[in-house]
Amino acid sequence: MEKEELKIVNKGLEDEMEISGYRLCRWKLALVGIGVLCTGGFLLLLLYWLPEWCVKGTCTRTSVRDAQVVLLQSTDEFKRWFLAKVRVILAPGRNPFDNLDSQTTLTVANGHGPSGGLIRKAQDLQVVAISLLPQTRERLSIRYFTLHSTKYFWNDTIQNFEVFIGLEDQKVTCSAVHSEHSAGLTKTQQDYRKLFFGVNEIAVKVPSVFKLLIKEVLNPFYIFQLFSVILWSADEYYYYAVAIVFMSLISIATSLYTIKKQYIMLHDMVAAHSIVRVSVCRANNEIEETMSTDLVPGDVMIIPTNGIIMPCDAVLISGTCIVNESMLTGESVPVTKTNLPDPGHSVKREAGDSTYSTEEHKRHTLFCGTSVIQTRFYSGEQVKAVVVRTGFSTAKGQLVRSILYPKPTDFKLYRDAYLFLLCLVGVAGIGFVYSIVLSIINHVGVPAKTIIIESLDIITITVPPALPAAMTAGIVYAQRRLKRIGIFCISPQRINICGQINLVCFDKTGTLTEDGLDLWGIHRAEKGSFYLSEEKVCKEPLVKSQFVACMATCHSLTKIEGELSGDPLDLKMFEATGWILEEATEEETSLHDHIMPTVVRPPKQLLPKSEEELYDLSSSYEIGIVRQFPFSSALQRMTVVARLLGEKRMDAYLKGAPEVVTSLCRKETVPDDFSEVLENYTKQGFRVIALAHRRLESKLTWHKVQNINRDVIETNMEFLGLIVMQNKLKAETPGVLEDLRRANIRTVMVTGDNMLTAISVARDCGMILPEERVIIADAFPPRDGQAATINWRYADNPVKHPGKGQYHFAMNGKSFAVITEHFQDLLQKLVLHGTVFARMAPEQKTELVEALQSVDYFVGMCGDGANDCGALKRAHSGISLSELEASVASPFTSKTPNISCVPSLIREGRAALVTSFCVFKFMALYSIIQYISVTLLYSILSNLGDFQFLFIDIAIILVIVFTMSLNPAWKELVAQRPPSGLISGPLLFSVLTQILICLAFQTFSFLWVKRQSWYDTWTPILDSHNVSFSEVYNETEDDDHNIRNYENTTLFFISSFQYLIVAIVFSKGKPFRQPTYSNCKCSFASYCMYVIVCVPFHWRMMMLFIMLANAAVSALVEVSYSGVDLRGSRCLSWLCCRRNKTPKARYMHLAQELRVDPDWPPKPTTTTEAKTPPSPKNSSSHSLSSS
Repeated sequence: MEKEELKIVNKGLEDEMEISGYRLCRWKLALVGIGVLCTGGFLLLLLYWLPEWCVKGTCTRTSVRDAQVVLLQSTDEFKRWFLAKVRVILAPGRNPFDNLDSQTTLTVANGHGPSGGLIRKAQDLQVVAISLLPQTRERLSIRYFTLHSTKYFWNDTIQNFEVFIGLEDQKVTCSAVHSEHSAGLTKTQQDYRKLFFGVNEIAVKVPSVFKLLIKEVLNPFYIFQLFSVILWSADEYYYYAVAIVFMSLISIATSLYTIKKQYIMLHDMVAAHSIVRVSVCRANNEIEETMSTDLVPGDVMIIPTNGIIMPCDAVLISGTCIVNESMLTGESVPVTKTNLPDPGHSVKREAGDSTYSTEEHKRHTLFCGTSVIQTRFYSGEQVKAVVVRTGFSTAKGQLVRSILYPKPTDFKLYRDAYLFLLCLVGVAGIGFVYSIVLSIINHVGVPAKTIIIESLDIITITVPPALPAAMTAGIVYAQRRLKRIGIFCISPQRINICGQINLVCFDKTGTLTEDGLDLWGIHRAEKGSFYLSEEKVCKEPLVKSQFVACMATCHSLTKIEGELSGDPLDLKMFEATGWILEEATEEETSLHDHIMPTVVRPPKQLLPKSEEELYDLSSSYEIGIVRQFPFSSALQRMTVVARLLGEKRMDAYLKGAPEVVTSLCRKETVPDDFSEVLENYTKQGFRVIALAHRRLESKLTWHKVQNINRDVIETNMEFLGLIVMQNKLKAETPGVLEDLRRANIRTVMVTGDNMLTAISVARDCGMILPEERVIIADAFPPRDGQAATINWRYADNPVKHPGKGQYHFAMNGKSFAVITEHFQDLLQKLVLHGTVFARMAPEQKTELVEALQSVDYFVGMCGDGANDCGALKRAHSGISLSELEASVASPFTSKTPNISCVPSLIREGRAALVTSFCVFKFMALYSIIQYISVTLLYSILSNLGDFQFLFIDIAIILVIVFTMSLNPAWKELVAQRPPSGLISGPLLFSVLTQILICLAFQTFSFLWVKRQSWYDTWTPILDSHNVSFSEVYNETEDDDHNIRNYENTTLFFISSFQYLIVAIVFSKGKPFRQPTYSNCKCSFASYCMYVIVCVPFHWRMMMLFIMLANAAVSALVEVSYSGVDLRGSRCLSWLCCRRNKTPKARYMHLAQELRVDPDWPPKPTTTTEAKTPPSPKNSSSHSLSSS
């Protein structure tokens, strides 16, 4: 067939994949069946491990449209393969949002009408038949496949498979949500949509033990072990085979228990809200009780007054909810969710009628898994929400899916480990051929069975069966040590990656600084000028001022069980006023035609005496909050509409970032020295919030305010002044950052706070030293036909800053967005020295982590879990300081709520990484040492005995492996980092020199024993004249395995010592781990092994000298290879693994280039301009000009 154009599903998303179509081919299936029979089932295993071979071996290529099987490959660096079977459903339409004609009568294949439901459940059938009456349109065949709990449906229009997510697929506007989707669905429509969206359930099926067992046993490692056990049994090595089987059973049982436990925990986490009873509104205005599993996008559900754990994502269209979103955000602070504004009823209908999106309108969206604590509603109406997403498409569903189907860990160590194993397999292949040729040439009479068994046996010797368990030991011990210091890990493989971290991003508030804010003072303004700053708000002259009214009303606080609850900043601000907040009860609300407003009022003692006498309890000074526009991190502001009791006109109060608030105020109300005053506060590290007020027009009634867009309110405001909050550094912060600086680990601040405040905090905590320059990059998007520009300026106008020296870049989120879009080539240069990133939105934090990774930094991210979830997941190592459910998104969670966990994690990561190298090198040497021994013995048709193998593998190797991994981490971080891969010059030099040393001493011993005067030549058939020491203890035992000879005994003792020698020389201590002698268990085990091995005293003293010489040479080479032999190792590295020389990390190249660039860093008061603003492809050309 003609090659089809490559198709991509999930384009631009994290799980983007290339897709190709295949049809089953009978003759290929027949050939594969014959191959399976001929190979004894091994071909079937190979096809199971390699899905791309399975598809290409049994199918022929066809178009994706006509495919019976699709083969998908991820486009990321892992290039993983997936296969899926294409299935078919028959339905009245191709799109779940198609409008079915009201006259259409649906019948099902079994003859039942609509009352029987639209879907006919049929076991083992892949086709759900839905037929229409003859007078209506024909049934349509819709092809789909399922992968990773997501359904992909064929779309004829785009000629590709697509995913139906939910209501957002329709790109509905906010007004359309109210006008077209607020009435609810008919039962027929619900059943029709359920065909596409499926059951609303995050189904985490706990597999049976049998299924898990089969999947675990089919692992290539266990298949190889099975092959080894069969081979050993055929050669009558029963004891060793039984020991390996016993260890494998323990390993499998442990693995099954762990996996089963994780599945059960995940299942229990989502089961709480999977199936609940809900009330939905039907299109005929009826209320129907149904199960939450039947919900589909477009359904209108009623939120009960007593609260609910949301079973789906839904957008509020009426009423208000108080929600605990700790599952998603990591903060247990209740959040107020208001109904989605309806621009269709707005004063300006066209204003702000934006397309609905869960991210942009998250303040109006109830997310799956979050807990609705309270609701407020209209009289005679309910709090209603339109279902937006269901099942795995919801926010929680995506989180669970990322846990069920995680990306593999990309780390050079693991890639190199596979390459190294391939090298060992190659060595085994050489030994296999050598043993066959040797047996055929020298021993013609040897049976073919014996030749094959002994030749295959050398493969099992070269590739150690205990390697995976040995590699895991160091990580398991590191995980236990981390747990002891309060750091919990859900992704153990990431511990090794922590050892490579060379840059850590920190959130500011709650991470570097204390979580709570203290009110330092206020700075009021009136008629375009500032008053003097004041410390207290709670005083009589200010009680009726607009400034205090704004502080008392502009918040999202609520009362839960009689206690004020909400954002900590809002709490501090409200408590500073001394006012009282009162909320209406359900009974009071039901008596009114609208939502009873939250009321705030000052205590009577704050009112002037004359006023106190004038007002009685029924007509006191009270302000009712009529409408809230919740705080948005994207808009960086919050607004409320309030009305003073007795007043006809309403007031709007606004608070937010000073730069944003002043842009919404009338210019004449903003003091001329606003920038200087703000800069003065932010330089001192204060957090500054601006307030504004506006008297609304009398024509704005209560009903109009409920549907008005916030943009109509947030304009022509009057600037009221500044609230100055103090955010203290945590006591541990400066010391930890100093430790990281000494270890050459870069630190970066990523915060949503003001930039000058962030710079001040960065200086206070030592992230930026006093003598270092801070250059602020102010980027502006293209406007009026002019290109995008970046203005460069110093943060604090230094008098004596040298032309060269250490410098830092600082920028805000808006500038970062402009630079990302229009200055791609500058972005990497800026992140190389970027230290402060302020006013960053949550998604921009993730983009920054990606930008840092793009220049080859190993990035750690430490945050409090509030807005950092995306960045925590994206970083190489995310450390959450929150213990709530949001920590599921982060590989590491610290019980200690400060950054002291970061150096501890890096130290343990380095120790675990070095341990992995040590263990891998040791296991490789163990295999090669045994390989050398067996190869030498094969030359005389002898071998090691069953008990000798058992002693080496159990008594020496396993004991040493599991004790050499116990070395704890070194006490402090050092500037040096451990290598990231096995294929590097020093490591290869170390391994190869040790192999040569072991080969030399074994060969010398093997030849030396034959030159002794007491040596008698041994033959495998007549061995009575050759008496070895093992025979002394059991003279009557027959030598069935040809093992009782002087060569065997000599090599056994020498090789046993060599295992211990390489274990000690490879077990590195300082600067990443505690020295070996501090590891009592390992030292004791090594001592015991020496005592056991040295039991035979009949050998000449020369044997002891050989062992001591071997130990001395091995230790000397291992100690000196990093110094004297460094040049040799570099040459070896170049010859062995750098045919095309791999460049250093990209950030190192950039740093070298920028050191010799006379125009970098940009001079202050200069402007960089993008030459061609409209085209992203050409945005890499810039010009520099003086301003």
